[in-house]
Amino acid sequence: MRKISSWSAGGAAEDAGDAGDAGPVRARDGEDALVRTRGVEADPERGAETETDADMDPVGERDGEDDLVRARGGDDAAFTRLVEPLRHELHAHCYRMLGSTHDADDALQDALVRAWRGLTRFEGRGSLRSWLYTVATRTCLDIIATRGRRALPVDLGPSSERAVLGDTPLTDVAWLSPYPDAGLTGGPAGPDTRYEQREAVELAFVAALQHLPGNQRAALLLFEVLGFSAAEIATMMDTTTTSVNSALARARKVVADKAFPRAQQPTLRKIGDARVREIVAGYSSALERGDTDALVALLTEDVTWSMPPMAHWYRGLEAVTDFAVRVPLTGCGSWRHLPVGANGQPGVGCYRWDEDAAAHLAWSINVFTLRGERIAEITSFIGSEHFVRFGLPASLP
Repeated sequence: MRKISSWSAGGAAEDAGDAGDAGPVRARDGEDALVRTRGVEADPERGAETETDADMDPVGERDGEDDLVRARGGDDAAFTRLVEPLRHELHAHCYRMLGSTHDADDALQDALVRAWRGLTRFEGRGSLRSWLYTVATRTCLDIIATRGRRALPVDLGPSSERAVLGDTPLTDVAWLSPYPDAGLTGGPAGPDTRYEQREAVELAFVAALQHLPGNQRAALLLFEVLGFSAAEIATMMDTTTTSVNSALARARKVVADKAFPRAQQPTLRKIGDARVREIVAGYSSALERGDTDALVALLTEDVTWSMPPMAHWYRGLEAVTDFAVRVPLTGCGSWRHLPVGANGQPGVGCYRWDEDAAAHLAWSINVFTLRGERIAEITSFIGSEHFVRFGLPASLP
């Protein structure tokens, strides 16, 4: 496994390979993207982060100054008060970097431990928010270097033309996971950002990010989603503004090719909340009644249906209909559904009847990508573990 210690001009060029054509994710080495920060340095004795003169965005008198003093003195409650307003956005940043809610949990916890240990060396010359994002980004890059990127079934191979019965989960693949909408805001993080907060967790966007080396991923998110300038990012990542701009140009091309045709926020606004709810309810009702015609009427001609951790997926109305008829509509017993918001998109929690439990048990979180008023993509994240994160019950009558 190759690691890059900083964003030198050579390192940036080395990472400029054909990121958009990265291969399938099967328990492989991490991407070449361990980035050494400048605004946060490791204490060799304690493994902590310390502030340096490179921190930017000076601040003066501000709320929370007393808590900062207390936290430096070892008051963990004061530290919690300092970071709590930023917790949701830091967690979302970790998810965008890593494509996994579980990895985002680990990354945020690790980052806050690093920040807590290094807080005595944070002298307030720069923004606490900027410093915490530097710590969180570095933590995510460490994880990327060891765990690699996350995938969806479409990344692994071509679609299947007919239903594959008895499909089994692939356990050697690092799968993308869904992200609950709770805590997400609707607008941009700042005046200079390109992406709205919800748009920046959409499945197509997060999946596209997984095709980028870690340094390009970090640059794009820090610049386009969080509003840091190229100069600030260069300081945070110990590189040059030229290298940051080069990484941004490469990252934008990959993300535009893979994500923009499926951006959901403009579509959802145009349709309106009431109509979106009708589409979701129509899908749920069709499955619960076993109504093939009603389901097909909701789908586009080129609809896709994938079910991580299952490898097989389906493209086109004929293949999707064959799968739907032979598996969920007739082969899985009865269904119940609860609406959810996932990745800034509409979705449902699907509950499948279990004879032994005499109840409908949590089965999958289905996330819908809409085109106009029809469903163009169904991504069914199979696994009861997802339901806990969405605050959904484990079973329904």
